[in-house]
Amino acid sequence: MNKNFIRISAISALMTTCGYAQQQDSVKVNQLQEVVISDTKFAQSKEKSGKVITKISSEELEKKSGQSLAKVLSSVAGVEINGNQSANGKNLGYYIRGGKNQQVLVVIDGNPVTDASGISFEYDLRLLPVDQVESIEIMKGASSTLYGTGAATAVINITLKKSSKKAIQANAYFNIGSNNTSTNEKYNGQDFNQGFSVNGTVSKVNYAASINSTESGGMSQIAAPENVKYENDRFSRVNYLSKIGFKATDNLTLDFFGNYDILKNDYDFSYDNTGFNDTNLNTSSTEQFRFGFSPKFKYTKGEFVLNSSFTKLQRDYTEFNSWTSALDNSLYESRSVNLDAFNKYKWNNNFYIVSGVNYQFYDMLSETPYANIKRENTKFNTVDPYFTGVYSSKFGLNINAGARLNVHSEYGNQVVYNVNPSFSFGKDVPLKLLASYSTAYVTPSLYQLYSEFGNTKLTPEENATIETGFEVGLLKKKMVFNAVAFYREQNNSFGFFYDAVTFDSYYINIEGINKAKGIETELSLALNSKFKLNANYTFTQVDKNLERLIPKHKVNASVDYSITNKLFFNVNYQYVDGRQDVFYDGVNFDTATVRLDSYQLVNALIKYELIKNRISVFGSATNILNEAFVENIGYSTRGRNFRLGLNITL
Repeated sequence: MNKNFIRISAISALMTTCGYAQQQDSVKVNQLQEVVISDTKFAQSKEKSGKVITKISSEELEKKSGQSLAKVLSSVAGVEINGNQSANGKNLGYYIRGGKNQQVLVVIDGNPVTDASGISFEYDLRLLPVDQVESIEIMKGASSTLYGTGAATAVINITLKKSSKKAIQANAYFNIGSNNTSTNEKYNGQDFNQGFSVNGTVSKVNYAASINSTESGGMSQIAAPENVKYENDRFSRVNYLSKIGFKATDNLTLDFFGNYDILKNDYDFSYDNTGFNDTNLNTSSTEQFRFGFSPKFKYTKGEFVLNSSFTKLQRDYTEFNSWTSALDNSLYESRSVNLDAFNKYKWNNNFYIVSGVNYQFYDMLSETPYANIKRENTKFNTVDPYFTGVYSSKFGLNINAGARLNVHSEYGNQVVYNVNPSFSFGKDVPLKLLASYSTAYVTPSLYQLYSEFGNTKLTPEENATIETGFEVGLLKKKMVFNAVAFYREQNNSFGFFYDAVTFDSYYINIEGINKAKGIETELSLALNSKFKLNANYTFTQVDKNLERLIPKHKVNASVDYSITNKLFFNVNYQYVDGRQDVFYDGVNFDTATVRLDSYQLVNALIKYELIKNRISVFGSATNILNEAFVENIGYSTRGRNFRLGLNITL
């Protein structure tokens, strides 16, 4: 089917729907005041926020049944999670506003999460099943004032599911799907996801416990040449989560959590363009153990919160060495501690201050065939005092401004700040204007500082972002449209240096400033309680040094339709523009670039409630047109696949 025809048809359908909306002005839609926390750490009305924060609620997550967390996030304006369409074991790339993994901070229930032994100091989103998630907020832009290192291009703020108000509530789910490439059309069950949870509130105690299990096969991570069959790569994940809370007084609550996650998968990789290492002997496993404590105390003029967590993460690799025909074993282990104490003090109805101190500690060890890193030599800590002032006037002016001092045990001090004014014209003119200027920093990872390639003279990467935009509500807020233009600069980027004469190699700071700019737009249209349309478009232009795997144009569109009060239907469309990828050329012994073609996906889901709010079933189809495309050079992607699921709540 002609790609241009499909694209034009999708745009025409969108324009027709918008025109129809204007004819349905008499339809009433209940608008709930949405609350966000990401730009102040405390709940406030989204209308008073000076940022365009995308919130994915629990209701919206239910409409994405069967999807991975990476796939859910990749439908957000300005967010590209590369690898979400590949085999489940494929590592992920986070590309937001021209940045990459090390510049995106993931926060779970108020605690930043990361793998301190990884090169990029990132959190692996494959570890978390979307079934344990209550809601997600995505705040783009430099956000180190509130969140510290790593929050250079975005903060992904994840809230896990909470306890029911009932004494006991249980939930069980199971779904099964195929796991094909576009050239393999065997629609047997190869992808399984199931779980069980129990939660509730008894007197002053609330509790929640859940277990999730995911297993898949049927695909090789790397794309096989024509008439060649590669080994299928298995993937499995098990997640245990428990939470308990105690309401000590009307003002004091004490919350505890603990979780254990284990991920195992086969993997393939390419040394260069001369061939791939395809064998079922390459295996990896990741074990993550986290626990924490969060007391909250409310008083007349404000609220005090302490978020604390400890994480231990271990990664093991067994890899077939084609040079020696032996199995190589590698171990990476890290520990991290986070203590974030912050307070909201309300001076009056128009002004409050958020002030806090954040302490973080990291260490790691590794044992590989090439070098060992000892824990006692590989650690650092940070102590960051910070404050943010929030002013909301009665006439529509809102200002969010603050600063943070990062005190690092290795490289010294770093100051970051933000200024974020916005203006709402009021009910008669449903328009909000916003602007911001913010700075951020990214610390070198332990690996970049202390490994066999480490460089203790590295300095932090510095980022600055300026953005401006608007949000407007039309048709009595049944239609909401926003647009943000941004410009970002990063300095002292981390790179890798190799000396072909001495054969020395180590991490360096790259001199010069790299720039990224773009536009992010979102449209939400609710004709009535049965019909909703969401669409977004992202334009991103970056300097050549940042180009890898970042699409210049990206479109997402989704239509929700409740056929009856029990039957729900969704169809969504995604267009991803061509991207640049790189690989090592084993023939010419040099790095080569390749241009990946654009692609588009059409997906659909239908859900039926057998018993309202109790038992539901769903069926979904992804990549309905069975488009063959490439996310990463040499790696396979999913073709047309189907999934069936059952959910029971008691």
